[in-house]
Amino acid sequence: MNYNNSSNLVYNTGVYIRLSQEDKGKIYESDSESVINQKELLKNFCIKNGFKLICEYVDDGYSGTNYNRPAFKQMIKDIKDSKINLVIVKDLSRLGRDHVMTGYYIETFFPENKVRFISIMENYDSIKNQASNDSSTFIIACNDYYSKQNSLKIRSVLDSKRKSGKFIGSMPCYGYMRDPEDKGHLVPNPEVCDYVKKIFDWRIKGTSISVIATRLTKINAPTPSRYKMNSIREEKNIWSIHAVNNILKNRMYAGDMVQHKQTKINYKSNKKISLDKDSWIIVENTHEPLVDKNTFLLLSKEKGNTRICPKRKRPNRLLEGLLYCHECGNRLSVIHRKKQDYWYINCNKYSKDPIRRMCEPHFFSYNYFEELILKILKNSLKNLFDNLNIKELNNEIIKRNNYSLNEYNEKMKTLKKRQEKVLDNLNTLYKDRLDNNISTKQYRILSNALENDLNNLNTQIINTKNKYTSIEVNSINYINDIKKLLNLDSPSKNLLFTMIKRIEADKDKNITIKYKHNILDDYTFKYIDKRVRNPYGRHGKS
Repeated sequence: MNYNNSSNLVYNTGVYIRLSQEDKGKIYESDSESVINQKELLKNFCIKNGFKLICEYVDDGYSGTNYNRPAFKQMIKDIKDSKINLVIVKDLSRLGRDHVMTGYYIETFFPENKVRFISIMENYDSIKNQASNDSSTFIIACNDYYSKQNSLKIRSVLDSKRKSGKFIGSMPCYGYMRDPEDKGHLVPNPEVCDYVKKIFDWRIKGTSISVIATRLTKINAPTPSRYKMNSIREEKNIWSIHAVNNILKNRMYAGDMVQHKQTKINYKSNKKISLDKDSWIIVENTHEPLVDKNTFLLLSKEKGNTRICPKRKRPNRLLEGLLYCHECGNRLSVIHRKKQDYWYINCNKYSKDPIRRMCEPHFFSYNYFEELILKILKNSLKNLFDNLNIKELNNEIIKRNNYSLNEYNEKMKTLKKRQEKVLDNLNTLYKDRLDNNISTKQYRILSNALENDLNNLNTQIINTKNKYTSIEVNSINYINDIKKLLNLDSPSKNLLFTMIKRIEADKDKNITIKYKHNILDDYTFKYIDKRVRNPYGRHGKS
């Protein structure tokens, strides 16, 4: 086939190459899937057709259902920056295996950015009106179906291994290592297993979890996180109560294999969700225990020092979520002492484990602290707000809303075009089946994929329509809302979170207010509270 363009347009070409993890075990001499073979094929194709090769984009070891690939993202950026105007791939599955997203890039993104797209194996060329282009929808659907079936097969194999007691995780829990002769079998790790044994021994003798954590820190036992990362940096190696608790509750140390505690949402997403205990896969006596079962059961039944506090509804304080510790970077907690009806601020990292002093205490009376901050903000922001033209702000909001309405309107048109195309493809597929051009099995595979595509498009259309309607309803007049928002006498959380990036406090009680978008310079002051510990009395301040 002749791919030379008849016009004088110069094509700056980017070739995209992808190899997934599952592809790596194949023999490549026949199917030319390897990175080297793909490069060779695409380079020769460019030379033969007179295309100017600008860049090669290679993603080695990335799934086709995941579009968060570094080289792919760089290619999209280069397209937006007008560095390339032609993308060539070996076949459509290299671009991706998700039929919705692959269809979006081929049918919407590339055309909108004036990019020509060629897939060699399928004879697909976006600027040519040819029969081979029409079959791309079915090929993309088949690629997606392949990924789904492949994912189901892999899950089935992994579940089978789990049920047989084989370890399939990336790294064994602290205290164990993979058996060099059988990677699915765990053996005690001589470097750290004695520390695990000590934890159970100390606990069964009545030593508190806090004291155990202190002992482990003093003898410089590597923490699970430090050991996992194989860290050699000179940093604090401090055991926390949480780390000790996790070991005491882990049934793996009793010699039982506990797996499938989490799972991915589906084959297109890397997001994991935690599963109920009923869904866990547990196989008993699969490896050498570091604690006997009776001891583990006895410790797992004890209540310890933990207690379940009833959830109390309390109003959020105005500055909650903006306060940060300067030393550790964690948020400062706003805490309420119910008996004294008193609010105060402290570093939550310090509060969780004060014995090991994970951070420094940052104790402030909250109500007085809030008064000082609001007073400073009122003085700092008054001049800025006085110079604002509310009418101009109102017009700008309406203008942006109208722009958003146009965007949603264009998006709706694009979605409906894709919806019409999918419906046409379904009709064509149905006719091909009636004419016996395709088998029943092929029809089912392709029609299921297209129907899933149609359902996704219908959902997107409904969501887009709802967003369009909500903006349209709210596009009235914002002058009163703006005045209410900019009220410094009674500022809202919305105003504070819009203007302020964070408020930091250090151990010496130096407070720094950091503003967003550099609207004002950072402001630092020394917090001095000469009042009594609870300046607002028994009932506090509302």
